[in-house]
Amino acid sequence: MSKIKAVIITGPGFQDEEVVYPYYRLQESEFLVDIATKDGVLVYGKYGVPARATMSTANLDSENFDLVVLPGGFEAPDRVRLDQSVLQFVREMDMKGKIIGAICHGPWILISSGIVKGRKMTGYQSIADDIRNAGASYIDAPVVVDKNLVTSPHYRDNGIFMRTLLEKLTSQPNG
Repeated sequence: MSKIKAVIITGPGFQDEEVVYPYYRLQESEFLVDIATKDGVLVYGKYGVPARATMSTANLDSENFDLVVLPGGFEAPDRVRLDQSVLQFVREMDMKGKIIGAICHGPWILISSGIVKGRKMTGYQSIADDIRNAGASYIDAPVVVDKNLVTSPHYRDNGIFMRTLLEKLTSQPNG
């Protein structure tokens, strides 16, 4: 059986805990993990932790990944959602029913991808109105699952967020 492939998509000013914890948790589960940034550049989190890109967002292909993680920190997702290649990738992942995880302000990328209308989700409390205005139902909970979407509001919920992502992935027919 081939290894499960995951990608974490981020940008400058990411919430350090929302990249570092998922990265090592996925590696611990023996996933192949890429980090994608615009132009494949090295970016730094809010507290100076580096995220060394293994690929450019321009090279994202939904055929190559089983899971995508969209971390928060308000600056990174606000930049990432301007990248049309990321938005197209997220739409394709969703159309194929592949697992999409977003935490904190990461749901902004889902909103900009146009995939949230009629769905249930959560995110950092300051984007609750954004989620509702995009046509989704905002639920104040540590983790919300709606089909292939797994969302969480804060890095304090990293444990349940990652546990839920991994359970969701391994419960899929080809997971």
